[in-house]
Amino acid sequence: MEADGLEWLVVPMHQLVSWGAAGAMVFGGVVPYIPQYRDIKRTQNAEGFSTYVCLVLLVANILRILFWFGRHFESPLLWQSIIMIITMLLMLKLCTEVRVSNELNIKRRSFSAADSKDEEIKAPPKRSYLDFDLNYFWHWSKFTDYVQCVLTFTGVTGYITYLSLDSFLFVETLGFLAVFTEAMLGVPQLYRNYQNRSTDGMRLHRRRQLSHAAWKPYVIKDNGEPWDHSCEGELDGYPLVTPLQYSYYSYEYL
Repeated sequence: MEADGLEWLVVPMHQLVSWGAAGAMVFGGVVPYIPQYRDIKRTQNAEGFSTYVCLVLLVANILRILFWFGRHFESPLLWQSIIMIITMLLMLKLCTEVRVSNELNIKRRSFSAADSKDEEIKAPPKRSYLDFDLNYFWHWSKFTDYVQCVLTFTGVTGYITYLSLDSFLFVETLGFLAVFTEAMLGVPQLYRNYQNRSTDGMRLHRRRQLSHAAWKPYVIKDNGEPWDHSCEGELDGYPLVTPLQYSYYSYEYL
């Protein structure tokens, strides 16, 4: 009798916790990029952030959305992918504008230092996606080039997925590639840290992955969880590697 009397409280609380966990899953992965975005915009310096992180997340989340058409999974994961794609496009837009602006400012400072009246300031060479130059892949001069690349990738993979939706092996491989690609999220930032001999920009990405891994078990139901998502934690070794790199460079500059 007492249990029946508490049912009116338990059911809404359970629903509230479920909604809260789903909301944290959807927006938790995006939150760490907000201060990163604001910091880049304030300092007009994107050197500490690797745009290849955006590439990895765009590919991973596009593949995850395509996987959803072959095998439906929990809605929060689908919405998380959509919101993450929008966030990464915004990050790319800002980083591209800042980088192009800084390159032009460097040209101007070099011109002023030379104190030459006969020469004109030459804008940095424009690099386009349509140039198909692998040396400048994902290092283009306009944000529209990144959008074209993303749309091309989405169109090609979407068409292949449409033709192969009846193949169980293809769908499962697609899901695994989505998870595996996202598990490699830390590689571009680790390489950027190695190039800069600094760990600036590392901690936010580490928090993002930890929060993502922490909330996922509360959102995905055991009876509907794709095996591809269940193995993501085992593939993701970035949180273990980054503290070692942070300690190494901190010790090096003591």
